[in-house]
Amino acid sequence: MKKDIHIPEVKDVFIAVIKEHNEIFLCDDWNTYIFNNKPVDLEMVLIVSHGFDEKDQTTLTRKQIDHLPANSSAKIEMIQPELFRLNNEYKVTFFEENKLKDKVYLFPKDTIKDEALEMVEEYGKAGIIAR
Repeated sequence: MKKDIHIPEVKDVFIAVIKEHNEIFLCDDWNTYIFNNKPVDLEMVLIVSHGFDEKDQTTLTRKQIDHLPANSSAKIEMIQPELFRLNNEYKVTFFEENKLKDKVYLFPKDTIKDEALEMVEEYGKAGIIAR
């Protein structure tokens, strides 16, 4: 029976934490974005995020994006540096061509840091990517 269930694989959708300069407060912020590198739009994108480790956890936060066009991105949230010591998990669910898909993206604890920054080509800024 299990072999009859087809679970579609999610490709070309990823989460990145981008370090950006905040012109208003004259400081650097860490912002989380979702990227849709597919040639098709995503509908009803729901993102549930939280931080956790063996001892502590944050509350769940939810973000809905009604429509994420092909080859685009959207900001999810700003993430406080105090949370980098936790595992930061993003559960993403969406419709692609009327098919429900989901994937869990994880930034393991202590991996969001300046030393791990790489160029996020789709955005033109440095960040950390979870695929």
